[in-house]
Amino acid sequence: MTDKEKLELIIKSLDAKRGEDIQAIKIGDLTILADYFVIVNGTSNTHTRTLADEVEFQLSQKGIEPIRREADTGNTWIILDYGDIIIHVFYKETRHFYKLEGLWADGERLEIDSLLTKENND
Repeated sequence: MTDKEKLELIIKSLDAKRGEDIQAIKIGDLTILADYFVIVNGTSNTHTRTLADEVEFQLSQKGIEPIRREADTGNTWIILDYGDIIIHVFYKETRHFYKLEGLWADGERLEIDSLLTKENND
């Protein structure tokens, strides 16, 4: 599975579970951490966990397992590390506090609107 195919599956999985403000940022030219960050937030701790679980489930159906999964005790920030793609699933307030997109502002924001449902794209 290519990075593009994985990104599409990740974004569609997050969108299907009503993830908010999904962002994909190409960071491969800036760091050796990964090629892409996907950032999303949920509306509650349960929603945040559900978003991460859905991505893990959908990728595992394709035989892709995370290198690591890390979460704080309240599920306000869950990180799924797939090597080339790292997914940051935040609780809304936690995302606003850390402002991860601002830290990686030099990265290339990917256009993902075509992958989102109209309802979540407005």
